[in-house]
Amino acid sequence: MDRRKFLALATGGTFAATAGTPFYSRAGDHSMTSSETSYALTRPAYIDQSHLVVKDLAAVSGFYQKMLGLSVLEKTASGEVLGVAGLPLLTLTTDNNAREAPRNAAGLFHTAFLMPNRIELARWLRHAAHNNVTLEGASDHLVSEAIYLSDPEGNGIEIYADRPHESWKFHPDGMVEMATLRLDLQALYNSAPEDTWTGMADGTAIGHIHLQVGDIPQADAFYRDVLGLKLMARYPSASFFASGGYHHHLGANIWNSRGAGTRADHMTGLSDYKIRFNDKETLDKAVAKLDELEIKSEKRDGGVFLRDPWGIGLTLSA
Repeated sequence: MDRRKFLALATGGTFAATAGTPFYSRAGDHSMTSSETSYALTRPAYIDQSHLVVKDLAAVSGFYQKMLGLSVLEKTASGEVLGVAGLPLLTLTTDNNAREAPRNAAGLFHTAFLMPNRIELARWLRHAAHNNVTLEGASDHLVSEAIYLSDPEGNGIEIYADRPHESWKFHPDGMVEMATLRLDLQALYNSAPEDTWTGMADGTAIGHIHLQVGDIPQADAFYRDVLGLKLMARYPSASFFASGGYHHHLGANIWNSRGAGTRADHMTGLSDYKIRFNDKETLDKAVAKLDELEIKSEKRDGGVFLRDPWGIGLTLSA
């Protein structure tokens, strides 16, 4: 299943993320307006930053600035660091030898930017509509409301806002109830204040990252059994992992990439990302597991750098 087929389901389908009776009753449940730190970021671990390799740095950076409202925080010889209110979220680098990653390669499915509340999601949608941003889908996932698009080089993007954690439904095994229902974009648009949009609001973060991998049992073994993330939900041919009861900090699917091997050098797309631990004890357990299983890692950038089974880099830090 490719991403556009997934989005067709996302805008009109009824996937249940776990077994059991779907929980679809959400009328009027759109009130989260708090500017407090998002629940996703208060968990023992969360996604901190993402790093993409691109061919046309100016075009891709310009898109994230104009269409998503990120700001350039730092420029280097090979790229730029973009973020919100001084917080780095996305690094873009270019490489003269970069070649476009095959569609079926392991790598990025989408980077998911989490708005601090639903009003900011509506404000972004209003901005997107007034600037002819091409949207590829929109979903009500019960735990969140999400809008999908791609950057100029085809890197997937999700813009979303969570519903209050207290309204999520959990099964006895700890898995969370999710679905993919049609999101009423017109109603969301109509809820936006008619003010001037000046970019992503303070509090915007990367709420989760969704990967294309080659094998789901292997993904479970790595992200759950090695890194210690909990399996929170399953879709057909996909697993969703999180820390501390979030719906998911990391997704992994084989819809495009079944059987994919290790990424080749100099591919465009996702190079690496960062997982930050609020709880150093949880980080220490993950690092100890790496040592126990003799998984190659190295100290880098104030954390521990390693690669997953498909060669996607990740840095663990506290």
